[in-house]
Amino acid sequence: MTLDEFRETLKNSSAPDGLSPYLLALWYEKNGDWTRAHETVQEIDDSTGAWIHAYLHRREGDQQNSSYWYGQTGKTMPSYSLDQEWDEIAQALLVA
Repeated sequence: MTLDEFRETLKNSSAPDGLSPYLLALWYEKNGDWTRAHETVQEIDDSTGAWIHAYLHRREGDQQNSSYWYGQTGKTMPSYSLDQEWDEIAQALLVA
């Protein structure tokens, strides 16, 4: 699936079958269900999950919590837009 195809699925009322938990968390967040996105990513204990977790708390506006999760990934909080970061994460997952 390409990034554009993934974005197209956001128009649907439910997530497409077969998404990884990572992409599912991004899908929920972009569809306005931050809580469900957060619940999904909380179950993932790796650096990619931490990156999504950091992004979600950045989106929420909780900079302290977000900084903690970026630290878990070895990344720093980006200075670019949240939408750009969402694209970056999704693209990284789609090519993996």
